[in-house]
Amino acid sequence: MKSSNYLKKLYGNPTDEKYTPGYGVLPIIKYIPEGKIVWCPFDTKHSEFVQKFKDAGFHVVYSHIYNGQDFFNYEPSQWDILVSNPPFSRKVEVFERCLKLGKPFALLMSNYWLNNVTPCRLFQNTDLELLMFDKRIQFGKGKNVPFNSSYFCHKILPKQIIFEQIDVTDKSPSCMQDDIPDKANINPQENKAIMNFQL
Repeated sequence: MKSSNYLKKLYGNPTDEKYTPGYGVLPIIKYIPEGKIVWCPFDTKHSEFVQKFKDAGFHVVYSHIYNGQDFFNYEPSQWDILVSNPPFSRKVEVFERCLKLGKPFALLMSNYWLNNVTPCRLFQNTDLELLMFDKRIQFGKGKNVPFNSSYFCHKILPKQIIFEQIDVTDKSPSCMQDDIPDKANINPQENKAIMNFQL
C-alpha cells in the first residue's frame, strides 16, 4: 500500500513523511538511563525507534495518530522519557507540549530549525541540548536528504552539545512505512482523527 497520500493529508505537509533508519536511532540510546520507560509518540510497532530501544532492553510504549492516539490529546499511563522523530510541520506545537509535559525528551529534527527564532523563545528559560552528527541521516527511500539532523534534547545529555559519529553501514529502510496504509482504506472513525490532526 502507498503511504504518501495518507501522510500528506494527515500532516498537511509532505515533508512530514520521514521514516528514521535504524542507524539514526542508535546514537541516542546510550544516553537513556537503564530501566526507564521510553515513549515513542509518533511511531508504530515497526518503527526503528521502537525496535532499537526494545533490542537494547528498554520497555517501550508507542502511539500513533493512525491508531487514534493523537499526540496532542494522548499520553500513556506510564512513561519516563520521550524519544521520536516528530512531524516537522507541527514542530513548534510538539516542543511546546513536550516542555509542558515536564519530562526528558529527545526529538530528531532538521538543523534548519536553528535558523529560526522559535527555539530561542521556547528554550529561553530552560536548557536545550543538541546531539549532532558527522553525517546526514537519510530518511525513507528516494533522493538524498539535503539537510543535517540532530536530536533536540531536554534533560538527557550530560552537556549542552555533543558530536557523534554515526555508522551508516546498514542502510536498511524503516519498516514503519508499511504500517501506514493509503488514506482510501481508512474507516470513517480514523478519518475523523485525521481531520482533527490537520493544520
